[in-house]
Amino acid sequence: MLSRTADNLFWMARHIERAENIARVLDVAHSTSLLPLDIEGTDAYLWYAPLNITGCADGYEVKHGLARADTVTHYMALDSGNPTSIYNCLWYARENARAVRGAITSEMWEVINETWLELNRLSQQMDSDKLQDFFDWVKNRSHLFRGVTLGTIRKDVALSFIRLGTFLERADNTARILDVKYHILLPSVNDVGGAADYYQWGSLLKSVSAFEAYRKIYRDAISPQRVSELLILREDMPRSLHACMNEVEAALIAINGLSGQEARRLAGEQHAALHFGRIEDAFTLGLHEYLTDFLQNTALLSREIRDSYLSRRDTLKI
Repeated sequence: MLSRTADNLFWMARHIERAENIARVLDVAHSTSLLPLDIEGTDAYLWYAPLNITGCADGYEVKHGLARADTVTHYMALDSGNPTSIYNCLWYARENARAVRGAITSEMWEVINETWLELNRLSQQMDSDKLQDFFDWVKNRSHLFRGVTLGTIRKDVALSFIRLGTFLERADNTARILDVKYHILLPSVNDVGGAADYYQWGSLLKSVSAFEAYRKIYRDAISPQRVSELLILREDMPRSLHACMNEVEAALIAINGLSGQEARRLAGEQHAALHFGRIEDAFTLGLHEYLTDFLQNTALLSREIRDSYLSRRDTLKI
């Protein structure tokens, strides 16, 4: 496969996953804002959190200044000037898909193209009472694309690059959500690792579709350590770091390019650390430090994948 084709498939998948993750973060932020939380500075913590999770706080502050619900929502959802907005993510996904029409199925193209056309229609009539429907729509379109992909594409190297992009993006997002909860959302650094507000922890679990699973597995009050264990180490959770790295390592093994040995080594190291790790060790190190290290290793892995397999001249990547 040409590196340019692999590049487009990889980033097509990453941007669709990224759009879904942004919708999840905004959905939970709006839901949490309706709760009667008696925490000083809740609004500031709440609306800066989505910006920090996605790494676009600096760009937002230059353009809008203080974080507010309406401006943060528009900036992250529909602002064409924000490279990581849902609007731009879906545009990037469509452009990457258009560049490799011959490598994807007609059903996959139809889903992406229809999503883009429908987004433009929805963006013209968006108001506050339709936000929940919009977030659900973005998530459902992402689910539809993955379902159509698995149901129509050949199980070849193209699918491996799609899965590689999807699960690298998902792992990065899960780690960022958990890190921001500990490092930013809590009202005091002294609360890290201690008891936290039930509604905020419930919102975090809902943002990664893990609330019901938590209740089934642990059956008691939500605690920071068990939430972290669920989202980091449990490989039976679809959005946990462990589950994501299972998929990343499997995709790299399936691709099996001669130039990708270092990428497979890095992925294997991260997978082994999660497979044999203990949540107590992560808390001993410091969860923020643990997640920062994971994000740095994921970024290193992404660069190695780029250098080994992907074209570096495509301007539609990030």
